[in-house]
Order: sequence, then structure tokens, then C-alpha cells
Amino acid sequence: MTEAIGWASSGILLITLIKQVYKQWKEGTGEGVSKWLFIGQFGASAGFLIYSILLENWVFTFTNGALTLNSLVGIGLSFYHRKRQRSQEAA
Repeated sequence: MTEAIGWASSGILLITLIKQVYKQWKEGTGEGVSKWLFIGQFGASAGFLIYSILLENWVFTFTNGALTLNSLVGIGLSFYHRKRQRSQEAA
């Protein structure tokens, strides 16, 4: 039962954060999304990933690995959209 609670919580968290990145990608804009959100998330998730591996806690290892990847995609999209917007404004 304890393991099921962990996996369910992991799923809920991942769905909400992945949905935000997907929305940003689909709308083609990073407006309203701070790049610092993803940079902070990356730092925290990478640290928690290492911590989870050292503890051999596989629920948190999976979750923090997925969150680390999600934050990298979010950072990439944020910078891509800002660069694209600046080039459109310059044209």
C-alpha cells in the first residue's frame, strides 16, 4: 500500500508538470512561464535524483529522473520561444 501511494503521487506530480511543458510547446510561446521556474526545478530535481539513487528509493529515483528531463525540456522551450520572439520583433 505504501508503494502504491508513492507511485500514485508520482504520477499526479508528473502529469501536472508535463502538461505545463506540453502546453508551452503546443502554444508556441513561453509567455507567462518563468525560465527560472524550470532552472530551479532542474537544480532541485537533479539533486533529489542523486539523493534518491543513493537511498535506493526507486519511486523517487524514477520521479526525479522524469522531473529532471521535464525541466530540461522546459528550459529549452523557454529559451527557444524567447529567441524566436526577439527575432520576430526585430524583423
